[in-house]
Amino acid sequence: MLKIAVVVMGVLILGGTATLVTLLVRRAMPAAPTATPNLPPALLDEPAGTRIAGASALADRVVLRLQGGGPDRVVVVDLRSGRVVGRIGLAR
Repeated sequence: MLKIAVVVMGVLILGGTATLVTLLVRRAMPAAPTATPNLPPALLDEPAGTRIAGASALADRVVLRLQGGGPDRVVVVDLRSGRVVGRIGLAR
């Protein structure tokens, strides 16, 4: 009975050690790069001299703060279709 217990504990120790080594190696390796989604082209119909002063990304939209070419404004672009879904003019 003692021999069986020693063999079982030895197998458990070897299995635990192999598991620890596997986990340490997997955590030490860098994560695989995730695929970037294909975004549709977006063309903003803005006057000459317009520049993007800031951008914020949401789950399916991007909000662009535009300056120049007229009063400052905010444009919301749908990332799925590439279309402008909203415009807000800012007073100076």
